[in-house]
Amino acid sequence: MPGTPFSLEVTPRVPQRLERLHELANNLWYSWDRPTRTLFARLHPTLWRHAGHHPKAFLKRVAQSKLEAAAEDRVFLNAYHRVLSAYDTYHAQTSRLRLSEEFGEGDLVAYFCAEFGFHESLPIYSGGLGILAGDHCKAASDLGLPFVGVGLLYRQGYFFQTIDADGNQHAQYTDSDFDDLPITPVRLPDGGELRIAVALPGREVSLKVWEARVGRVRLVLLDTALPENPPADRDIAHRLYGGDRHTRIEQEIVLGVGGVRALAALGLRPTVWHINEGHAAFLVLERIRMLVAGGLDFAGALEAAAVNTVFTTHTAVPAGHDHFSEEMFRRYFDDWAPQLGIAAEQLLALGRTSGSPDFNMTALAIRGSRFQNGVSAIHGGVSSRICAHLWPQIDPQDNPVAHVTNGVHVPTFLAPDWYDLFDHHLGYGWEQRLTDPACWECIHAIPDQQFWAVRQALKSQLFHLLRDRLAEQHARNHGSSAHLDRVLRLADPADPRALTIGFGRRFATYKRATLLFENLGWLREIVCNAQRPVLFVFAGKAHPADHPGQDLIRRIAEVSRMPEFESRILLVEGYDLRLARRMVSGVDVWL
Repeated sequence: MPGTPFSLEVTPRVPQRLERLHELANNLWYSWDRPTRTLFARLHPTLWRHAGHHPKAFLKRVAQSKLEAAAEDRVFLNAYHRVLSAYDTYHAQTSRLRLSEEFGEGDLVAYFCAEFGFHESLPIYSGGLGILAGDHCKAASDLGLPFVGVGLLYRQGYFFQTIDADGNQHAQYTDSDFDDLPITPVRLPDGGELRIAVALPGREVSLKVWEARVGRVRLVLLDTALPENPPADRDIAHRLYGGDRHTRIEQEIVLGVGGVRALAALGLRPTVWHINEGHAAFLVLERIRMLVAGGLDFAGALEAAAVNTVFTTHTAVPAGHDHFSEEMFRRYFDDWAPQLGIAAEQLLALGRTSGSPDFNMTALAIRGSRFQNGVSAIHGGVSSRICAHLWPQIDPQDNPVAHVTNGVHVPTFLAPDWYDLFDHHLGYGWEQRLTDPACWECIHAIPDQQFWAVRQALKSQLFHLLRDRLAEQHARNHGSSAHLDRVLRLADPADPRALTIGFGRRFATYKRATLLFENLGWLREIVCNAQRPVLFVFAGKAHPADHPGQDLIRRIAEVSRMPEFESRILLVEGYDLRLARRMVSGVDVWL
């Protein structure tokens, strides 16, 4: 009789002299520390590339002989100890910008978001919202702030995108192996895994609590793919922004309600609650429920919850704000009104907007917070007008919606070439003085030719990546080599003189990716000057359900195929963090 089939995975054993490689691989500090990534790459450069620069996955696959040789290699050991010294110093230091003085003993910021983008090795992000959330966590770590992030652990992050010869987008999803991700299950004192539960119509859903380390910051992630849950509930957090409206409201209940319960189970008592976009606004209801259970009436509980809650809105159009039909909301929250000590209509009113019976998550977030902001000066004004109906008694420009302009985490996005140049001319430690204007006065002392050499070198690096990706894209679409040569004519790493303008973001209609094509005659005059070559690079994804967004991709592809624009407009598939970093550093102008 045939035997029972089974699989066996053999994992190399890291020598004791290198045992802290596991610790380095499990802390997303590596995502912004170049020497740490270089250390892993030294072990096996080819495998490092094939592993997608994922340290934990890499360590599971590197040959035992490579590890043993590294443990006896003096050069590698010196590099290893330098990395550990920097890592330990970073984790031991106090806040360098003294912002932590604003916080007292026991203060804690809880930052809720539906997605977090740190690095390719933790694919639980889709775009700018997640990248900003990841950068906030990194900056909080750098500043030594008391900070914990809360999100969902998706088996499928955002899709891998391909674009065919006609400009049609195709979405390919793959499941992550959680053993390859820089995450660990939260353990109870007895060694068991921490579980919490949230109620959904007619049942309870069990949630497993994981955590990731982001430098000195903790990120709590909730997982529904558990054997004790029925198959449909296992899939709640299966795919980022996946499923139907029922999946969306269930994801947001898990995030908002489950996130509050997870922090309580961990013994964490936040003093500031940050709702980063409306997906997490159900945390307001859970906090009110807990306060009412503790003895407050509804009005007192709402005020107590709102007074230390911050809401950041990112959406520039009313249609982009999450909302659910009254029928759907009642189905999921019918039994909440008695727990809050109010009538069902009062509960619905927390999410009502003028002219719509739907339950609006932005309205809930605003009514459940006392601090609201957009993400730029212009966007703050737009948000004030969009949300003006919530303060009908005052003019939009006078309502409480302020703005905090988005930024980036400099160590993550600044190219290594700039780091080296700034180390030489600004002095070591310049990155700890980013907000000091005097530090940047030294920029003027950098010789023009050195500055320009770095600028062109980074553009060459971008062109190399574009050529690799477009060659793969072209081959899959059965294009000829002669046509590929014509397409890549201006993206020449050996002669990167073309003014390169980049567009890298989600293809949503309100982002107006095709605004450039409203007057093709005018565009033709700009790009067809042989003495001043101009190259436009477009990259981004449209949600698989966003058909108008996919039409934008088709339009860009159509224009790029016109003879006068061939080689001058490039549409690159598979936009990801790696391409984003190269575009940020390599283009001359960001569109």
